[in-house]
Amino acid sequence: MCHHCVIESVKAGMLSRRNFFKGSFAAAGAAALAATTAPRPLFAADNPAKAEDLTHEIWENFPTYFGGQQFFAEQKFSFAKDTFNLYEWRISEHTGTHIDAPLHFTADGKSVAELPVEDLIAPLVVIDIRAKADKDPDARVTPDDIQAWIAANGDLPEGAVVAMLSGWGAHVATEKFRNVGVDGKTLHFPGFHVEAAQFLIEQPSVKAIAVDTLSLDHGPSPDFIVHKTWLPTGRYGIEAVANLDRLPTKGATIMVGAPKIKGGTGGPARIFAMV
Repeated sequence: MCHHCVIESVKAGMLSRRNFFKGSFAAAGAAALAATTAPRPLFAADNPAKAEDLTHEIWENFPTYFGGQQFFAEQKFSFAKDTFNLYEWRISEHTGTHIDAPLHFTADGKSVAELPVEDLIAPLVVIDIRAKADKDPDARVTPDDIQAWIAANGDLPEGAVVAMLSGWGAHVATEKFRNVGVDGKTLHFPGFHVEAAQFLIEQPSVKAIAVDTLSLDHGPSPDFIVHKTWLPTGRYGIEAVANLDRLPTKGATIMVGAPKIKGGTGGPARIFAMV
């Protein structure tokens, strides 16, 4: 046999063995992937078409739970004088659209920096209680409201954030956002009922609850019972969410830009949804 023929024969054998091993490895890899649990899809919708901003703009007099100013900005450099602008901020963690980390109501729970990043991207469930909030500013999300959502939309999605839509975000620039009562101290706005929080705790995959008001608890709560029930389970909350009325009750994916502050009990966040 000529040298050229021998070389071509050897090459053909090598290619045949290479293809055999390549096919074997591919088959083994596919089998291994099939044997593992499929990850949760990143987006609730197959092809999200737009983003909706769920974050209020913070300004010096943004309404706060305790009523006092919680955001201060001092200009340290100006473009006119220094050719660049720079402000120094002083801000409470729980100002504007913000996160409540488990540490907020526990001795040693997760800080905002320790929230798993996979918990910050989640299917969004919107519980619409605007009709009863219009009649009663102290309205609350109850287990019946959640059950009604399930009856209409199916089971709560894996890893969901469950949000209350009360319509209160429309009042953010007015006194009604805090809605102080005639006694001059009691606040009146919607929130979650503790029984709703307990119901959701029994759904182990729910990651967070969210509200379009100043607190997870409704305004006149005397003891922050929803905070004390929910946060110690290791889950987080989101308060003062904006524009939930622009979203469907099911099918959006929330993206939570939680600040990564060591030891933080929470913090202002840029939050949006993909629809």
